[in-house]
Amino acid sequence: MMKSLLLSATVLLGLSSFAQTNTLKSKNMDNTDSTHPHTLVATFGTGCFWCTEAIFQELEGVVKVTSGYSGGHVANPTYKDVCAGTTGHAECLNIEYDPKKISFDELLEVFWQTHDPTTLNRQGNDVGTQYRSVVFYHNHEQKEIAEKYIKELNKSGAWKDPIVTTLEPFVKFYPAEAYHQDYYLNNGEQPYCHFVIRPKVEKFEKVFKGKLKK
Repeated sequence: MMKSLLLSATVLLGLSSFAQTNTLKSKNMDNTDSTHPHTLVATFGTGCFWCTEAIFQELEGVVKVTSGYSGGHVANPTYKDVCAGTTGHAECLNIEYDPKKISFDELLEVFWQTHDPTTLNRQGNDVGTQYRSVVFYHNHEQKEIAEKYIKELNKSGAWKDPIVTTLEPFVKFYPAEAYHQDYYLNNGEQPYCHFVIRPKVEKFEKVFKGKLKK
């Protein structure tokens, strides 16, 4: 589902620098979709939500990560509905975070490096619009920052192909069924978790060790 978590050192430094220049702006964004006082929300689609849920949960400042569906035209879709590829939804994560501890820019930095944003409607063997790379922006500031990241990353040559991540206005998020939530935490010894998710989480921990929860 991901080409690699490890971009070149130059690109990593460039992303960090770009994030720092926008941190104050993103910390002051008006975002009222959160359920906790003083928190904001980011909504990302990175393909199958099992892998990246486990990654975002480890970040310092992330309060809650919910797997679910967004961007479609059917109310209250089920996992089976979404997997059929007919509802327009993408599998995605609703990430509630404390902007005093982590910024939207830093979340985007992780987003770009935990999936392949250059494959259209596909992550590895998962194929369909439900697996598209997408940022569901909650306000103009989130859209503007994501647009700048795409421009900078394409210019940097981080990937040999252009980024195809879509930027779509956030409308509605539907939490996935209960058995999808905390999937890796609850099913870590299952073969898929052990052989597919765990190696990706371990690579992530090495790259972002300074941003992990203590």
